Amino acid sequence: MMNVKGLSGTEIEYVRKHHQHEIRDNQCNSFLIKRIKAPIHLVWSLVRRFDQPQKYKPFVSRCVAQGNLEIGSLREVDVKSGLPATTSTERLELLDDEEHILSVRIVGGDHRLRNYASIVSVHPEVIEGRPGTMVIESFVVDVPEGNTKDETCFFVEALIKCNLKSLADVSERLAVQDRTEPINHD
Repeated sequence: MMNVKGLSGTEIEYVRKHHQHEIRDNQCNSFLIKRIKAPIHLVWSLVRRFDQPQKYKPFVSRCVAQGNLEIGSLREVDVKSGLPATTSTERLELLDDEEHILSVRIVGGDHRLRNYASIVSVHPEVIEGRPGTMVIESFVVDVPEGNTKDETCFFVEALIKCNLKSLADVSERLAVQDRTEPINHD
C-alpha cells in the first residue's frame, strides 16, 4: 500500500480508487499529485493522447503509435539523449474518457525500467476560484540490480515530476488562451 500520510480525504479516495498496483518484492511504487490551473478538458486532452506523449513529456523526442488507440495498442517512443535510455515500447492498458484515467505498461525497449506500469488520473478542482485540475500519477517498477528501492523510486519520481511540471506549463498556457471564466459561488 502506498503511503497516503498528509493527503486530504479526496486525494486518498482517488488514490485508493484508481491507483492500485500489484507490487512484488523486488519492486518499488509511488505516486505524485500535481495541481494545474487549467480546466480538466484541457489537461485531459493532452494526457489522453497515448499517440502523442511528446506534446507535454520533455524527454520524448518522437512517438509512433500502432493501432486505433484502444486497449492493447502499442507505441514506440524515442527518448532524448541525456537519459539512460534510447527507446521504449509501451502498451495502452486503459483509456477511460469518462473517469479520465490512462494506464500504460512498458513492454520493451532500451532502458532499465523493467515491468514498469503507470496510471494517470485527472480530476476537476477549483483553484483560486477558477476551473482547475488535480493530476495523480502512480507507478510500479522493478528495482534494477545494483540499485535500492529508494534510488529507483527517486529516479522515476524525478522523471514524473518533470513530466507533470511540463503538463502544467502547457495546460496553463492553453488555459490563458482559452480565457476560462471564474466560477461564481453565489
